[in-house]
Amino acid sequence: MRQANRTSVFIVLVATILALGGIAIAKGGFYLGKHEGDTLHMAEIVSRMAVGQLPHIDFMSPIGALAFAPIALFKANGIGIGMSVLWSQILVALAFLLPTFWIAISRFPRQLAAPFGFVVLALILALVHGEAESGVSISMHYNRWAWAAAYLAIPAALFVPQYARNSVFDGIIIGLMLSVMAMIKVTYFVAFAPVIVIALLLTGQVRAFGVAILTGLGIVAILTAWLGIGFWWAYVADLQTVAGSENRSAPGLPLNSILSAPAYLGGSIAAIAGVIFLRRAGANIAGLILLLLIPGFIYVTYQNFGNDPQWLLLMAFILLANRPEQGDDRALITGVALMSIAFATPSFLNLAYSPFRHFNANVERFTPLISNTAEMSDIYTLTARAIRVDATVALDAEGQPYAAWQELSDRDAPVSFKGEVFANCSIESGITAFFTEISNDLTEAGYQGAKLFAADLLNSYWLYGEFEPLTGGAPWYYGGLSGFDDAEYLIVPLCPLSAMTRDLILAEITEAGADTSLTEVRRTPIYVLYEKS
Repeated sequence: MRQANRTSVFIVLVATILALGGIAIAKGGFYLGKHEGDTLHMAEIVSRMAVGQLPHIDFMSPIGALAFAPIALFKANGIGIGMSVLWSQILVALAFLLPTFWIAISRFPRQLAAPFGFVVLALILALVHGEAESGVSISMHYNRWAWAAAYLAIPAALFVPQYARNSVFDGIIIGLMLSVMAMIKVTYFVAFAPVIVIALLLTGQVRAFGVAILTGLGIVAILTAWLGIGFWWAYVADLQTVAGSENRSAPGLPLNSILSAPAYLGGSIAAIAGVIFLRRAGANIAGLILLLLIPGFIYVTYQNFGNDPQWLLLMAFILLANRPEQGDDRALITGVALMSIAFATPSFLNLAYSPFRHFNANVERFTPLISNTAEMSDIYTLTARAIRVDATVALDAEGQPYAAWQELSDRDAPVSFKGEVFANCSIESGITAFFTEISNDLTEAGYQGAKLFAADLLNSYWLYGEFEPLTGGAPWYYGGLSGFDDAEYLIVPLCPLSAMTRDLILAEITEAGADTSLTEVRRTPIYVLYEKS
């Protein structure tokens, strides 16, 4: 197979950035279709980083600093947070442009180079995390960026360059992409780094391996000199907190479902078949590396909310690039690759089309998610989702019509906190109304400037009112009581965003004996406020 035309590949990549990135920023704001809570999580982290705070040091987060640094860069320079998100995606795509171009032309033949590059950049520029649900969302954007890094590092290690050779450049790209994975979401680094090392050694790319190691060590040295050795220990501590969390260690389906549930079994079978057919065709190293990659593919999918198998297209490119020129083995490998593409198509079409769907959003149906400051008011969500407050209430709880069925319902026993059992109720929509109402009430009651710790999934009151973020606090509840020591008040919503999270937090406070230092100072129909003594 012939080498791709370098000029045409580069034009395709630039056109992809112009089309997907350009259509996104042309809207003039960011219009969400779902995942408002995740957006508040992002907004809090970005707002804190924009004023110089660091993840892991100043606040708790298992997500690496690089996941939010590009957004914070734009926000720190006075751009609204919605447009900062959109411009950051273009910035990341531009940073990936040359590495993507190089891997495409050096590892893939003519028919595959441009499509491969398009897929990598589409992952970066999409406005939804994947799956087949069409609503626009910035949620888990860091997963897409980390997948893009994996899409470059894995082929760079697996394929001996056939069409262009520069082992130094190869090593730099691999080292950079592994560093990107580690600094965005360490799950990707843990899953893929060992296999990438094995692939480099098996394919004889020793010089590239050495350069990759030096590149990675150089990045670590620079970051350590800048941020201090304590940054890494704090990062590890945050990861340990999440690993031991009761509700966030794996935010989706159980591992056996990722292997064998109907939505995933076809991909698992295709992966095993791909290994067999590659080995049968004599592509022994490629077959072995694909086999070693499968556990990492499954593990990353298991760790990511939505459990979207973004690895399927990468596997298809690996298979197609390793086909023999002719014969039955070529047909068999092609068939498995087409299966992988078919399984991946709904999710990828959703990714690739999302910027255009965002552009076509009817702005009259949207309202700002956070409207109290101009720099926050360019992220919009559907008005019905923002202000229509719906809740899920357990009707088999004590005092409810179906209380007689409680023992048979297999529901967790209610948590008693300071002699009170709070209703099993969770807000399902109306997140803007929820935070605005409570924040306004606290302000009118004279608590502006207070440091609040929320017994809930999110602690975003300071985005909606004049409150102070907690030193060491967690924008999203990952387990533990991060930031509680710095708080002046505990706020307990009577119908929170997550009743399970509220009860977990209250149980932890009780178990730690911290409830004895809390005195109720305000009670309304929607929350109870306790002051710490």
